[in-house]
Amino acid sequence: MAEPALPNSELLLELLRYPMPFGKYKGRILRDLPMYYLEWFAKKGFPPGKLGMLLQTLYEIKLNGLDYLLDELAKRR
Repeated sequence: MAEPALPNSELLLELLRYPMPFGKYKGRILRDLPMYYLEWFAKKGFPPGKLGMLLQTLYEIKLNGLDYLLDELAKRR
């Protein structure tokens, strides 16, 4: 069964609190993942499900220089 879509603000909040569940950066909050790691996923393929959607969103945010959106959101939390 597919997971329900998250509202945009909730999706961005998830990037600030969701830990990477595996790999070299296991336990690190997604927002803190380095760009080269996200680029690797972009080439290799993002994992399925919620994690993949979050990683792909984070990749697009960083790729387009929109990190400040996450910075502002983190300040307001």
